[in-house]
Amino acid sequence: MVVRLQKFLADAGVASRRASEQIITAGRVSVNGKVVRELGSKVDPARDQVTVDGDAVKEKRKLYVALNKPCGCVCARTDPEGRPVIGELLPKDWKNLNTVGRLDFNSEGLIFLTNDGEFSLRLTHPRYGVRKKYLVTVAGRVQPPALQQMTRGVFHEGERLKADRAWIVSASNKRSIVELELTEGKNREVRRLFETQRLTVDRLLRVQIGPIKLGELPSGKWRILGDAEVESLLAAH
Repeated sequence: MVVRLQKFLADAGVASRRASEQIITAGRVSVNGKVVRELGSKVDPARDQVTVDGDAVKEKRKLYVALNKPCGCVCARTDPEGRPVIGELLPKDWKNLNTVGRLDFNSEGLIFLTNDGEFSLRLTHPRYGVRKKYLVTVAGRVQPPALQQMTRGVFHEGERLKADRAWIVSASNKRSIVELELTEGKNREVRRLFETQRLTVDRLLRVQIGPIKLGELPSGKWRILGDAEVESLLAAH
């Protein structure tokens, strides 16, 4: 696939895209043995040989990982409080992977990790509207009017929160299970939605992002997404 030269350099980890532009205009980049200074230049990473200051630049392998985050785990490589972190669940040589969005410390379920910044943006920016589905266990009986209020939209701490869909899976006087779908995903939005209805969340499990389901992936385990799955996520809305 043909890409702009500065994007190729940035994706390969040479420098940021803006810094890569400066490297190009400074005449430090060659493509197939010829110095290239034009920012509009494009390369085919599979065919063209790119060097910076005479050193070959190789296309970085992009990884897309699905992980079932356990409860009691921080979405980070390190934690100043010494709590378990998601990085401990991955191979040590995957230090360049970042989480796509977040799940808070007490939440669990499906989360993606990648070294592809554009993929991460595509799945997290509100304008793309990628749906996330949650299975929420709540103390006590949830009544339909509470869910209707969530789907109409509520205000919490000066911010408007809204579920796209919400329905009761089961309900008793002791506990209820609710499925909830969101597209925006503000900070702690699911828990805050229930807080506005004076309902206590006992367990929050994300079971689906776009077309990709958590399925039978065990807690704390990961798998690499296939090309077709990545494409389906990039096409999701």
